[in-house]
Amino acid sequence: MSVSCGFECVLALGFARWMWKRCTYVGSDDSASWSNATAEEFEPVPRVCRLILAIYETDLRKPQFQPPGGYRLNPEWVVKRVTYEQTLGRAPPYIIYTDHDHREIVLAIRGLNLVKESDYKLLLDNGLGRQMFDGGYVHHGLFKSALWVLKEENETLKSLWEENGRDYNMVFVGHSLGSGVAALLTVVVVNHRDKLGGIPRNKVRCYAVAPARCMSLNLAVKYADVIHSVILQDDFLPRTATPLEDIFKSIFCLPCLLFLVCLRDTFIPEGRKLRDPRRLYAPGRMYHIVERKFCRCGRYPPEVRTAIPVDGRFEHIVLSCNATSDHAIIWIAKESDKALQLMKESSSETITTAPKVQKFERLKTIEKEHKDALERAVSLNIPHAVADPDEPPKEEEAEPSHGEKENASETKLKSSSGSTNWDQVVEKLFKKKESGEHVLSKDVDALRE
Repeated sequence: MSVSCGFECVLALGFARWMWKRCTYVGSDDSASWSNATAEEFEPVPRVCRLILAIYETDLRKPQFQPPGGYRLNPEWVVKRVTYEQTLGRAPPYIIYTDHDHREIVLAIRGLNLVKESDYKLLLDNGLGRQMFDGGYVHHGLFKSALWVLKEENETLKSLWEENGRDYNMVFVGHSLGSGVAALLTVVVVNHRDKLGGIPRNKVRCYAVAPARCMSLNLAVKYADVIHSVILQDDFLPRTATPLEDIFKSIFCLPCLLFLVCLRDTFIPEGRKLRDPRRLYAPGRMYHIVERKFCRCGRYPPEVRTAIPVDGRFEHIVLSCNATSDHAIIWIAKESDKALQLMKESSSETITTAPKVQKFERLKTIEKEHKDALERAVSLNIPHAVADPDEPPKEEEAEPSHGEKENASETKLKSSSGSTNWDQVVEKLFKKKESGEHVLSKDVDALRE
């Protein structure tokens, strides 16, 4: 009896300790050791957030839902607007905008529409380890959508870049569902830059706002020089590797699901997570907007922290009443704009004195952080990790887990220096059904069954 009572006491104390650690864990803990971002590198974020919000408008000349301060966009510079009727469910709506003020060609993709069945089909079309690209695993549905968008807009983007003197930056942005499409679209473009007129890698950028987990860890680190993820405090989506279909089946009891995910992840060793090549992560360099503290009421002046984390990369669910509201694009746009203004005000003293952080030195620091993250990924034996982003991935492939062997597939494409044209790229990724519709090659076998 005494032994059983002692065991129960130990178990109760252990559970109480776990509950305390989980309930006192706040979103700011994820980035506690990160450095602060500078105004120069964070400056595009509020701008791209406003551009994403503009997708929801039917006519920018007569806006109905504009945020405080307006969209600050020129309606004449909107090159193309694509709606659900035009995408036929293959991708979320998007716009192409030529920003002559900032010398950018921007393709912006909206987030999940809760009343559109096609968006759910796209988001839930995954399957662990189903799609491989460039030596890592990617979200199957989002990757398929990214390929469709690029196939449709390849010539438009190429002509815009060439018409503007081959000097503009090519920027892909998206929120939530759209962030995954934009990030994977960027990965494909970086691997096939010659299909967009030979655009240099340093002129391709992506801003994934409230990003979905869409690529394996080696790819998330490898493309951290071109992909930037923006996360507001406690946002749940970048933190949970739970299958998205489980999240949306439990949407009316999301706090219960997140609690169970916390309990489960407690017993999964960190090393096991890192060695799982099919575990998906939020992509690229992280910009974490922090505005709340533990046991403090209200919002504080937001600060932006940045890093390229490898281990401990937003792995902990935050049990917070703000876990879903921090995912909203309207809040991210508002807080990012406020954070940028604070950064500019704090650096206003550099008008009469030398800057504390020279722009050239910051660029060198960013490059070094990327190099260190790549080396850290290699030292942790993360599958397919490489120390050089231009180095081709290793041919070694992890053994698929039970039930995934038949689904796993690898898409091998030539690098941007290859001679493959865009039609050949599409042919390698797609197969044509008798109806004329393009589907990813692995889907053909599934359709025959």
